[in-house]
Amino acid sequence: MKFLTKKHLSRRLVLRGAGTALALPLLESMLPAASLAAERAGTPQARLACIYIAHGAVMDRWMPSTDGKGFEFTPTLKSLEPFRDRLNVVSDMRLPNAYGDDASAGANHARSSSVWLTSHKPGTGPSPTSLDQVAAQYIGQDTPMPSLELSLEEGSSISYRTPETPLPMELNPQVVFERLFGDGSTEQERAQRQALKMSLLDSVTGDVASLQRKLPGADRQRLERYLEDVREIERRLQLVAASPANDLEVPDKPVGVPSSFTEQSKLMFDLMALAWQAEITRVSTLMVAREISNRVYSESGVNDPFHNLSHHSEVQANKDKLAILNAFHTKTTMAYFLEKLANTPDGDGSLLDHSVVLYGSGMSNSNQHDHDPLPLLLAGGASGRLEGGRHIRAGLGTPIANLHNAILDKLNVPVDDFGDSTGILNV
Repeated sequence: MKFLTKKHLSRRLVLRGAGTALALPLLESMLPAASLAAERAGTPQARLACIYIAHGAVMDRWMPSTDGKGFEFTPTLKSLEPFRDRLNVVSDMRLPNAYGDDASAGANHARSSSVWLTSHKPGTGPSPTSLDQVAAQYIGQDTPMPSLELSLEEGSSISYRTPETPLPMELNPQVVFERLFGDGSTEQERAQRQALKMSLLDSVTGDVASLQRKLPGADRQRLERYLEDVREIERRLQLVAASPANDLEVPDKPVGVPSSFTEQSKLMFDLMALAWQAEITRVSTLMVAREISNRVYSESGVNDPFHNLSHHSEVQANKDKLAILNAFHTKTTMAYFLEKLANTPDGDGSLLDHSVVLYGSGMSNSNQHDHDPLPLLLAGGASGRLEGGRHIRAGLGTPIANLHNAILDKLNVPVDDFGDSTGILNV
């Protein structure tokens, strides 16, 4: 196998084996020497992730009491304090098009998630594509996957490629792994490999060894770490497949989905980070929970069904339990993901330095089905274009589309207007 092109490795180098197409992370050896491209390659194109959590939040446990820098982290956001320099809390924003003539609970919930990234009222003419898909049109066309849509629960979608086409969101980590690192092997071949406990990496061992002999020390270490991450995820997926829980007849639970929410969440975020690291994709969406979900998160210590608990009737004891659940979601999803990104080298920094991560909900006080002020976080460095460490007050009633405009601007996507925006939020 020929690895070198001219005097450097191709950025799109893929190691191929039986049923394997292993993309590689950015290595110094992939940078052309003595060229402007080399300087720019040190700061990669920023990636985008949009992470949705249903049913809003207990806002007085979410929103910091002071504005600007130096704010104190609230109980719900406390797990994010280690990432202060790469995190902004964005307050006062509104999702006006989630309000509608149909005030039923189901309609309000459905609009919360479907409008969150489109900022367009359903049923009022052609809607725009969602924020992630607009970004994918500009920064995702030179990657194997323009975008990646994931979920931790079956249900709706937040990603729309066309006005009438919500993109399906994949729930099963094993399926995601095969999509990222498989190479068109048949279902039978995959089953045989899994039965023999064979790793995808086994089929490219020789090519990896040959490549490593050609790499400088820093690149060898980076490649070894990346391969260890891939193998560790595969090992965890094999444990899930072998778990006795998969022998139980549980309705609507696909084989390969961990019974533990925490393990399922970690697997999905690890896969997203690997996909970014190898630039298989630069644009990702993930639904932590669908609207009207009654999943029970026993690992949080709260055993009430999620949707039922979100209708707390302003009873303080119920709000306290919902706040505990909010903090659990923040810690097991956003905090875990940011730590993973911060610890993953990328170009002249880390994946966290070269990303924009939006986290939040289309609801505020779900007991009232309010759509303002929304709980929102904006993290990452956007490859040098996004400052962190701030509690940003947008001004009550500011449409979330103004934030969408700002995100597209940080990604260098040339879009002047989005949804029902009235401007661009200064972030």
